[in-house]
Amino acid sequence: MIINNEHIQDSNKSKHKEHSEGFDYLANRLAQKGHDVSKIVSKLSEFQVAIPSWALGAGGTRFGRFSFYGEPSNLEQKIEDVGILHSLTQTAGAVSLHIPWDIPSDYKAIKEKADALHIKFDAVNSNTFQDQKDAKETYKYGSLSNTSKAVREQAIQHNLDVINIGDKLGSKALTVWLADGSCFPGQNNFQTAFQNTQDSLIDIYKGLPDDWKMLVEYKPYEPNFYSTVIQDWGASLMLANGCGDKAYTLVDLGHHLPNSNIEQIVAILQLKGKLGGFHFNDSKYGDDDLTVGSIKPYALFLIFNELVYGMQNNSQNPDLAWMIDASHNVKDPLEDLIQSLEAIQEAYAKALLIDQDALKAAQANNDVVKCQEILQGAYRTDVRPLLEKARLSTGGAISPIDSYRSLNVRGQLIKERGKNTIATGL
Repeated sequence: MIINNEHIQDSNKSKHKEHSEGFDYLANRLAQKGHDVSKIVSKLSEFQVAIPSWALGAGGTRFGRFSFYGEPSNLEQKIEDVGILHSLTQTAGAVSLHIPWDIPSDYKAIKEKADALHIKFDAVNSNTFQDQKDAKETYKYGSLSNTSKAVREQAIQHNLDVINIGDKLGSKALTVWLADGSCFPGQNNFQTAFQNTQDSLIDIYKGLPDDWKMLVEYKPYEPNFYSTVIQDWGASLMLANGCGDKAYTLVDLGHHLPNSNIEQIVAILQLKGKLGGFHFNDSKYGDDDLTVGSIKPYALFLIFNELVYGMQNNSQNPDLAWMIDASHNVKDPLEDLIQSLEAIQEAYAKALLIDQDALKAAQANNDVVKCQEILQGAYRTDVRPLLEKARLSTGGAISPIDSYRSLNVRGQLIKERGKNTIATGL
């Protein structure tokens, strides 16, 4: 199913009056406070977040998976689904492939389909947390960190193969997330596992094209529960620094112990020029992979405060690779992604409203109350009319969820694909 401009315009007709009234009211209020509303809308229009290919089907848990039917059963259909999201939101202009779940069979055809839908290929993701069909070695006891040289070499070669696949599609980054670790004390030698990982990453790094980045992800636990080789941002940063200038840390919101100060992590990494990418999701207890902003919207706003400050003040840090890394078991995956995109844009818009000069002055004067008032004043602003204006200005839907439902997108997908299709990947 392809959503065209006529579909969008028709779904917007009943909402134009309410949007115009809401936007005019908010724009006047913000202008009175000295904000350049058109500049904010422009930044929102330009902000793009990659959709991971594995998030387009129903997620699941160890106990069950419940399909919403009409799932994309191949890469072509996944790109079509990203096209649907981008048509409605105008903020999902990239797809992030996971290899080997989504290896193109026809690179030229895949690129042409993506180009037709205005979709770019973001970072490619390797997979050494699962044994692949016909693989000679097993990753049961680790991959890049494994005590077996043969296993490490297999994992290294897989990552090099992923780089080659991404290069053919126009990707410019490789994301490495390792499940490597141990479940019991004494199972691994911590130093050996870390050094093996560093050496393996260096070998992969040597295969990066000159204009590529390597993004090193971290996670404190799961699937191993006693130790993880790349357990936190410090370990990731050390490994990235050990590889070279093209290697960076990647922050995933769910990959932290409860109540970690993620905004501080983000700020320090940007200061050092080593924040390369960001994965959005939300959580209550651990790596829950819930809809962005559904549990901790204020925490997301505080993170965006630091991200915006860094983008404005830390020229030493590269442009970031933004991606949603969420999966839900009881929602239509496309509706879930629309809600996540909305939450990301909302947090970004609110962060753009923060008077950074006033905040810095209050910080210099140790005026703690004023600092809080500045932050919460921006957070309490209903910025949804700004998001609507940004979407309208680029041909999107005023209310993507309402348009998705009024156009009966899921019903159309079921009609085209059937009920029993299952998306590749998790």
